[in-house]
Amino acid sequence: MIETPPRALAERGEGGAVPIAEAIGVSKRYGATVALSDARLRVVAGESHALVGRNGAGKSTLVGILTGLREPDSGEVRFHGRPAPAMADREGWRRRVACVYQHSTIIPDLTVAENLFINRQPLKRGFINWNTLWRDARDVLDRWNVSVSERSRAGDLKVEARQLVEIARALSYGARFIILDEPTAQLDGEEIKRLFAQMRRLQAQAVTFLFISHHLQEVYEVCQTVTVLRDAKHILTAPAATLPKGALIEAMTGEQVSFGFADAANRKPPTESAVALEVNGLGGEDFEDVNFSVRAGEIIGLCGATSSGRLGVAEAVAGLGSYTAGSIRIKGAPLPANDVPSALALGVGCVPKSRHRQGLVLTQSIADNVTMPIANALGPIGFIAPSRRASAATDAIDTLGVVTQGPDQLVSDLSGGNQQKVVMGRALASRPSVLVLIDPTAGVDVKSKEALLRAVENTRREGRAILVASGELEDLRVCDRVLVMRHGKVVAEHEAGWSDNELVAAVEGI
Repeated sequence: MIETPPRALAERGEGGAVPIAEAIGVSKRYGATVALSDARLRVVAGESHALVGRNGAGKSTLVGILTGLREPDSGEVRFHGRPAPAMADREGWRRRVACVYQHSTIIPDLTVAENLFINRQPLKRGFINWNTLWRDARDVLDRWNVSVSERSRAGDLKVEARQLVEIARALSYGARFIILDEPTAQLDGEEIKRLFAQMRRLQAQAVTFLFISHHLQEVYEVCQTVTVLRDAKHILTAPAATLPKGALIEAMTGEQVSFGFADAANRKPPTESAVALEVNGLGGEDFEDVNFSVRAGEIIGLCGATSSGRLGVAEAVAGLGSYTAGSIRIKGAPLPANDVPSALALGVGCVPKSRHRQGLVLTQSIADNVTMPIANALGPIGFIAPSRRASAATDAIDTLGVVTQGPDQLVSDLSGGNQQKVVMGRALASRPSVLVLIDPTAGVDVKSKEALLRAVENTRREGRAILVASGELEDLRVCDRVLVMRHGKVVAEHEAGWSDNELVAAVEGI
């Protein structure tokens, strides 16, 4: 964990310094829903301050209020001890605070320079002065150590680079308080390290961060202070160094949470059951000569960096991706490449990487989403028996603990954790013999993670074969074996009971 910068220590003073940003007694309602209730947040200049809580705890609402996108019903926001600008004063807000969201706001078809100075390009005789734009953009990128070309098309940048461009854009307005909303959700291990190194460099230049993440280990690694929201209320603010992880989880959930039930080291792997999934000599765009098998009642993990090939292999097994060499067999039957209907027919269920793009139809209800893979089984073509549809959806809601008003609620109205539970319910609805899980708990709170991993363990006990492709150590803890991929090949295999250091070292090639 990084030390509190001397500047931040000095500004705190004996009585506590004037914070760079502060929310005081903030409340917000949407109809009957209480989004925030007398919440508070105090961020000291020059530190990284974590804001954590379960999905639906009020984090997004508070960020909206801190950035001037939502007006509180009561309470106030202050910057440097002074009242926040009027809601209509967008330039005033930009000079004080910016948020880099999980889903980039960069315009992909514009250059980096155009994105940096969008709507404020230097003009000459009414036209954009391109030479000045290139020069000013280069100055901004150099000042904040962003190593990309100002003339690059923004859409061609990696996620990591796009985030740094967004940070540089915010800093160029004069803001020194940056909110990072789930910044590591789409990054691999090395990219996360570089992001954290950049945060440390910027902290040394008096930039302050509010860091929002479901990855609690990252909170301890990069933040000095933690604030917890639960049920729309402020629960605690404490130095990260003095707050044990168990106490942090209990503050977030209101109860103790343990993942011991899903640790494969506590069980004997199946050795006599039939092989349900066979992958032989599999090759594709970013992987080659991949071989493994999964027995009924067994969980096999695939881990590695984003570029390791684990995603390509998992998507090929799920029918979502192509392969050009080797074979995939489900209970002995060959699975064609890039053929989701064939995968479903052979008994493959999948939780894809992106719940928004691949896993859900956000404009439809929970019931419609859950029953989509089994519609033909619920009634004649063109007609689904309402009672059977409702029953299937209710089973998924009850089994996974989806917090909802009922089966007919739109998926778009659910929190991220509950949306992911619906994706899992949809994958399990067909009672697959092979279940493929790709980053199944990414971006969800600790209680939702517990519910999802419990569903995985229950599915294993029912005798299903499960393939987990993930970069999350807690996801991989459920696996009987973990295969480590690097540069498209399987380079190591670890039996259940591995240590974090052991697996991370294998992933990084140490």
